[in-house]
Amino acid sequence: MGNLHIRSEIDAVPDMPQKGRGAVSNHPSGRFDSPDRIATDDGWGTEAEFGEWEEEPAKTVVSPPQTVLGVDTAKKIITRNKSPDVGFDRSINPYKGCEHGCIYCFARPTHAYLNLSPGLDFETRIFRKPDAPELLRAELSAKNYEPATIQLGINTDAYQPIERTERLTRRILEVLAEFEHPVGILTKSALIQRDLDILGPMAAKGLVKCGVSITTMDRDLARIMEPRAATPQRRMETIRALKSAGVPVFVMSAPIVPGLTCHELENILEAAAEAGAERAGMTIVRLPYEIKTLFEEWLRGHFPDRAEKVLSLIRQCRDGKMNQAEFGTRMTGTGPYAQLLQRRFALALKRYGLDKPRTPMNLTLFRGGTQAKRQLSLF
Repeated sequence: MGNLHIRSEIDAVPDMPQKGRGAVSNHPSGRFDSPDRIATDDGWGTEAEFGEWEEEPAKTVVSPPQTVLGVDTAKKIITRNKSPDVGFDRSINPYKGCEHGCIYCFARPTHAYLNLSPGLDFETRIFRKPDAPELLRAELSAKNYEPATIQLGINTDAYQPIERTERLTRRILEVLAEFEHPVGILTKSALIQRDLDILGPMAAKGLVKCGVSITTMDRDLARIMEPRAATPQRRMETIRALKSAGVPVFVMSAPIVPGLTCHELENILEAAAEAGAERAGMTIVRLPYEIKTLFEEWLRGHFPDRAEKVLSLIRQCRDGKMNQAEFGTRMTGTGPYAQLLQRRFALALKRYGLDKPRTPMNLTLFRGGTQAKRQLSLF
């Protein structure tokens, strides 16, 4: 029979960076989920011809996680907030989870509420809201609805890869255009160019503004930090396309990762201004809840020589912690290093003409809510 390799315990497969994915693993599990998730070798990859274990087990091959699409049911589609940090009070998120896989994404912990991991689960278990356009139509038609700019895809990107086939974001835009309701969009995707036939006419009426988020101009760094988002070069092309279509466009240099991307701040703003961006914004990376563990795991896996420096600089910008939750500082950070970044940003805005005044959205054309009630009263 030969010698048998006896396995008394589960053989855990070491966590390794995976091509096309941001998070290295699925742990830690969510705050509300006690079991942890680890990749294991059950032996099927090392069994010999006659059912015996090889003395030298073959190298385990773990299949990369595949994207699974689910359904998220909701009674309403417009989410309200009272945060003084974000500049809007309502948003729409057609998807939960994001296949872009950005390792720093502040939305990752929301998957913990679904008893899923903010790690690989967040970027492979995507939930869509198939009735979002119909729910939006009902809310905009309510007699007590008062218009204000709706931000689209703020928690997770409304133009992530699955939108190519689901087309939820496009259908939402069609409803907003029909009601002549203002909308703001922030994305990392070139897919937004597909909808220029809607966005262009809306922009001509003062009903839309779009932002493109650019974290780095280094294509290799972007590939591992934001693995399924558009390349930095494609995002610059997207700024040009939006500008050519008459859509007001701004650039978000966000998030700045001290010690990793902070040296690129001026280069990003200069290139965006040349491409047609009119304004700019910035945030410093923040790592709440499970993200701090996932980010450190990613950082040590890809940049072991720089990990300690990056983590130290983040703490210097966060009062000695990995995150600050307080309003007023959670986006910009505190301390001398954060102040230096803010000063560099302010100077670059002036240098590249990205400090133009904000143009208010047009709320006078809205066709729903109280306006619909007034129109119906004529008949």
